[in-house]
Amino acid sequence: MKFVLFKKSLEEGAAPIYLFDGEEEYFKERGEEMLKEKYLQEPALNYTVLHGETLKGGQLSALVAAAQCVPFLSPKRIVKVTDLFPSEKDFNTYLKDYFEHPQQDTILFIVNSAAPKGKAADLRKAPNVTWVDCSRADEETVLRWIYTQFRRAGISADTECCERIMRYCLGDMSRISGETEKLIAYAMQDKKVTAQDVDLIVYRDAEYKTYEMSNALGLKNYGKFVSVQQELLSKGMDEISVLNSLASYFRGLYEISLIRKSDAETAKILGMKEYAVKMSRRQADSLGAKRVKECFLCVSDALNSIKSGELSAPAALLAVNAQLFFGNDANNGGE
Repeated sequence: MKFVLFKKSLEEGAAPIYLFDGEEEYFKERGEEMLKEKYLQEPALNYTVLHGETLKGGQLSALVAAAQCVPFLSPKRIVKVTDLFPSEKDFNTYLKDYFEHPQQDTILFIVNSAAPKGKAADLRKAPNVTWVDCSRADEETVLRWIYTQFRRAGISADTECCERIMRYCLGDMSRISGETEKLIAYAMQDKKVTAQDVDLIVYRDAEYKTYEMSNALGLKNYGKFVSVQQELLSKGMDEISVLNSLASYFRGLYEISLIRKSDAETAKILGMKEYAVKMSRRQADSLGAKRVKECFLCVSDALNSIKSGELSAPAALLAVNAQLFFGNDANNGGE
């Protein structure tokens, strides 16, 4: 099931075994919180965490033993195990019997984040497993989630506000959750959030600032491009860090422009967030693959000039700014 259906499913009671996997850590953390809030008392006695990478062969018996214990002064016992990827042989030998006949007063909570090393049993298809898909939420789902949080708090927020929060956080649910909480606290008196409030309160990290610089380049807005740089420099980044961010960003744009797949598939290949891929693809299409490659090479050459001692870091950044906006005219005085 999708994570958005998980909360409603708890109204009918907890499943004996859950498997949470996917890229979005927020869903895994929130799912655990919901199970604890509803079913766990006396955590010191009824909550156990095991690490799947340490459970091989006969060591898996420790997981079964922990799950078979009954709760003490609590509706349920929760046994959490991270990154559990047993081989088919180990599953059949040590875990299959428990999965077929789970302890009904225990919730076995499996949270997988890393990729399996080698071939592993498909726990999604194992008996009594409720699989919760924690892959990145689509744009509509994220916007609905933000809007719902404001509505539950009795705060008015329009679509533009919700979209800004999502954009500034690059679709990262952990960041979206934290920034939405900050805005709710900020707006408790007026009961309203405006676009200006979002701009004031929501932190836009270096990745988003690099996006803003790329956007300013596409619009040929030199003043905006430089002002974003100055903001990054004033907040502790040095010139080399800014150049590295630009080089990484333009390389990402170029890679995205070359991959002819859906945003979701591209995100998986590049290890990015799907929403970030969507935004980057728009910029890559706007600039064009050739221009994106030229920008990447320009910044890379500047970084190499710093390494070779040809240019200081401040001079290299100035050279990049001039080259990106004025091209060859930057080197010949406009002749």
